[in-house]
Amino acid sequence: MLIDAHHHLWNYSAREYGWINQEMQPLKHDFAPNNLAPLIKEAGIDGTVAVQARTTLEENDFLLKHAEQNPIIKAIVGWADLTQSNVADILGRYSDHDIFKGVRHVLQGEPDDAYCLHPDFNRGLALLHDFGLTYDILILHRHLPNSIKMVDQHPDQVFVLDHLAKPEIKSTSPDPTWVKNIQQLAKRGHVFCKLSGMVTEVPLNQKWTPDLLRPYFEVALEAFGPDRLMFGSDWPVALLRSDYQSWFNTIAGFTSRLSASEQQAIFGLTAARAYGIG
Repeated sequence: MLIDAHHHLWNYSAREYGWINQEMQPLKHDFAPNNLAPLIKEAGIDGTVAVQARTTLEENDFLLKHAEQNPIIKAIVGWADLTQSNVADILGRYSDHDIFKGVRHVLQGEPDDAYCLHPDFNRGLALLHDFGLTYDILILHRHLPNSIKMVDQHPDQVFVLDHLAKPEIKSTSPDPTWVKNIQQLAKRGHVFCKLSGMVTEVPLNQKWTPDLLRPYFEVALEAFGPDRLMFGSDWPVALLRSDYQSWFNTIAGFTSRLSASEQQAIFGLTAARAYGIG
């Protein structure tokens, strides 16, 4: 099974999606499963993981409704405020849906870079394992040291790093600090990583090419190995810089030298294992 481990869906409104700024005009439209369907069909994708784009419980219900109507969606990564005293009740309610596989918080948007180390946040995070839920880590590269400390507090929790922690991709020489921190995070065997979101980390005034991105892929491959890497499109956000098939072809090109089993891991088996997709 080929899996796109990271995409979004939304009915756009400026109030609900305030993070879509004036430089993101192409995203100010509705993006529904029927818009995604022909793209994943062309790429040969068999299933997807729909990931939250709003920090509301209504987002979970929105994604669950789409999943009920679109069996191509195999897993949902939703949202919950892990600092709330009643978070166990919320997690219990959503984890009753077999397709609800995990949650994430927009850590990259928190004004406090150490938000992920707050005791109340970690009390909520510690509950995810009891409900069989993963946690997606959405951060910028500067947050990696604190994220490693967070991960170390939860050795039995499955974590999935989104977008390689969003390194600045300005040249074919990755920032040594990012490299070191990615290598350190990858030493934690309960952490997976998504090959997604790279094109939008290239400056707008710079053209992205596979050659520009390849060194970042190689760092992730060496650090995590194919068994903990997974392909993700980050559609429709990636449309700011790339169409769906071009990104799919880029990762296919990067992995072409790997064995068939390693390619199968990156394009589906890793995501199935991390998110418990049967």
